[in-house]
Amino acid sequence: MSTSLASVPTVTAFQWVPPFAQGVVRDLRVRWAMEEAGLPYGQRLIGPPDQTTADYRRLQPFGQVPVYQEPAAEGGLALFESGAIVLHIAEQSSALMPTDPAARARAVSWIFAALNSVEPPISNLAEIDLFNADAAWAKERRPEVVEQVRKKLANLADWLGDREHLEGPFTAGDLMMVTVLRNLRHTELVAETPSLKAYQQRGEARPAFQKALAAQLAAFEGNAPPGA
Repeated sequence: MSTSLASVPTVTAFQWVPPFAQGVVRDLRVRWAMEEAGLPYGQRLIGPPDQTTADYRRLQPFGQVPVYQEPAAEGGLALFESGAIVLHIAEQSSALMPTDPAARARAVSWIFAALNSVEPPISNLAEIDLFNADAAWAKERRPEVVEQVRKKLANLADWLGDREHLEGPFTAGDLMMVTVLRNLRHTELVAETPSLKAYQQRGEARPAFQKALAAQLAAFEGNAPPGA
């Protein structure tokens, strides 16, 4: 969704990234959450020069995306870190959080599990494959990292079983987990477990995900550098 930046929350996103990163930059998580919740938002596109400015570092100490900022008329709350932002949005929407307190707590647990248990080894593998594939240390390290990823995926598959979602209906925990699994798209590791592949595909098939992904990709297409 896009509308006047003065009247709705804004989400920062990159103007452009190389093809290997398109569709997985973390503003996608926030866009998806906003779409699931049916909340309008605007985007603020930034580039490398913006990331180092004092103004931006006051919003995001590490210069990353996304930053979520609510209108000044509503207090101007600014948040960084995709997990914290998704949790904030989810707390406003029954589409992302169950109304039962115990079920809500379980959904929050899965948000943290995606970020703290599953994503770290996946990120390690992505760093090797996408940035250091030809380095001697990376070639030596990769088999061990792949095994770490496989163990986490096996744990996740064991829990999921024949469920459609992690805990009853779709929640913010599923949203976060699906986006984490997408970081393995350059491999066949998710596809090795049919139940996980189907779980990821169910998430990606949701209309809200499709809208969020299209919005992110549209920004990249409109700002591609010459020859990209």
